Amino acid sequence: MAGLIFDIREFAVHDGPGIRTTVFLKGCPLSCVWCHNPEGQSCIPQDIHSPAGSRTAGIEYSAKDLAALLNRQAEVLRANEGGVTFSGGEPLLQAGFVAEVIDLLDDLHVVLDTSGYGSEIDFRRLLERVDLVYYDLKLIDPEAHRVYTGADNQIILQNLKELSASGVPFVIRVPLVPGVTDTHANLVAIAALVSGLPGLVRVDLLPYNRAAGAKYKAAGMEFRAQYNEASPVNADTGVFERAGVKVRVA
Repeated sequence: MAGLIFDIREFAVHDGPGIRTTVFLKGCPLSCVWCHNPEGQSCIPQDIHSPAGSRTAGIEYSAKDLAALLNRQAEVLRANEGGVTFSGGEPLLQAGFVAEVIDLLDDLHVVLDTSGYGSEIDFRRLLERVDLVYYDLKLIDPEAHRVYTGADNQIILQNLKELSASGVPFVIRVPLVPGVTDTHANLVAIAALVSGLPGLVRVDLLPYNRAAGAKYKAAGMEFRAQYNEASPVNADTGVFERAGVKVRVA
């Protein structure tokens, strides 16, 4: 089985425990207006042009070749209590490929970094194979979710139930977008939803990335922020602490 990858980042320290290699899979069913990996949205290769040069975002790998590349780093990753993280884009769009790669890995810790937007069958297939899940929760109100991501959140919330019942530990990640996801009402709703969920390790609040706009231009895409990027971000950890949820600003 072959998969489409737009980046492989070695020595990553923010994508799971220890030092990791992060594989970014191309294609995403959501179109978040703040997306900081716009080159990961499309399911086809793209030419990226920047002052650093030109490259193609979207290289095809066989499961065997990708696993071999990752296994060559296995000794270093294990020595640094790390492993491999599958991110995107959205890994659930290429679940069969990701599952095949994981089956070929040499005893490496695996993190799935997902929006949760995918079929229950594909999600379960990967849950059976990973050690930890990073699960994005952006907006609880379904209409707001549709406006800002292009889809409602029913599938995401249902898969969160599957995740909590699976026995696989998980971290909830909340991207803080000024005036959109960082509102008091939205943070309170997320805290109420995840409080007491079996398997929850903590909530990570992710500060807004103001460098994303330049990546759109390089990919020949238009960045249309429907909010004020200059507004201060509300990283209110107290909302979660009062709900008994472990939280940090990542």
